[in-house]
Amino acid sequence: MARKTHVSETPATAFLRARGVAFAEHPYEYVEHGGTEVSARALGVDEHAVVKTLVMQDERGRPLLVLMHGDRKVSTKNLARQAGLKSVEPCVPEVATRHTGYLVGGTSPFATRKALPVYAERSIFDLPRIYINGGRRGFLVAIDSADLERLLEIVRVDVAIAG
Repeated sequence: MARKTHVSETPATAFLRARGVAFAEHPYEYVEHGGTEVSARALGVDEHAVVKTLVMQDERGRPLLVLMHGDRKVSTKNLARQAGLKSVEPCVPEVATRHTGYLVGGTSPFATRKALPVYAERSIFDLPRIYINGGRRGFLVAIDSADLERLLEIVRVDVAIAG
């Protein structure tokens, strides 16, 4: 049986298509709690080029997205300072899904249910091409990193710490 190479349309892929963004679909076998290590290995790419979309919230419970290299973690202390907030913490999965419309593990920064502020690790833009969630677990899309800033209102930050 031939392997399925096309994933049905998601809000994220519809968003990209509507804006004329060239992207390549990369489905892979999703592993619960496997993270970017699993997706990078499945796609045969450097985990640093896999960009995770993290849903966080500030001290008042207001949601925000953070785009980070797969092999790095977010310093929430530095993020809060750079964003002018008192504190930042990850959202619990149910709250993250409510804000974005995506299941955790399948969160894309494109076409979220609510318009959310997006903070991105500055060094992501040093990469010509990135792999980012396409709106479903087990599905990444490869896009030019420059398209992120063209499509989203991004605040660049320096908040990466070793993973």
